[in-house]
Amino acid sequence: MAAGKRLAAERGAWICFEDEAGHTLRPPKARTWALRGHTPVIPVSGKRSGRISVAGLFCARPGQRTRLLYRIKIHRPRKGERRSFAETDYAALLDAAHQYLKAPIVLVWDNLNTHRSAAMRKLVAGRDWLHVIPLPAYAPDLNPTEGVWSHVKRSLGNLAAASVDHLAAIVRNRLKRIQYRPDLLTGFLAQTGLTLDPEPP
Repeated sequence: MAAGKRLAAERGAWICFEDEAGHTLRPPKARTWALRGHTPVIPVSGKRSGRISVAGLFCARPGQRTRLLYRIKIHRPRKGERRSFAETDYAALLDAAHQYLKAPIVLVWDNLNTHRSAAMRKLVAGRDWLHVIPLPAYAPDLNPTEGVWSHVKRSLGNLAAASVDHLAAIVRNRLKRIQYRPDLLTGFLAQTGLTLDPEPP
């Protein structure tokens, strides 16, 4: 990370942490209230009702308001349909981020197979404004995007969505709320223990 911060400072780049999360129609369990002796029951749809994937970019640069960018993909229970983001989906997200931020990007993400594929390496090599730094083998605590997912998950506790499209709309609403709270985003970065100040050479 020290090298990444120095590189970002030299290029005037944003440091963007990327991560993915998935949601299904089975809501995460959360504590709730009920009459004594009456266990709350939440009806949920069948397990083949589809799911959504979210790819998020947590973008930070000294002196700038922290940003959150994301893309949502709906997966329906169709035979042969890919159930995750493809290399082209990541490229589209990064291109949109570059256009929005109007600066180079130092991308930090994990070692997911799709991130390391030959197709992805080719897409990265074709973008001179993009530099990729892989996270260690398992280091979710260093990625502030994990804080975003945790916050969204808590807000979905015991929430029974009517359909996968309804679920996507709810998740999109939750993420949009976070986008308008830079103080909350800054808190997610603080939880990692990382700072934006470049390390001395």
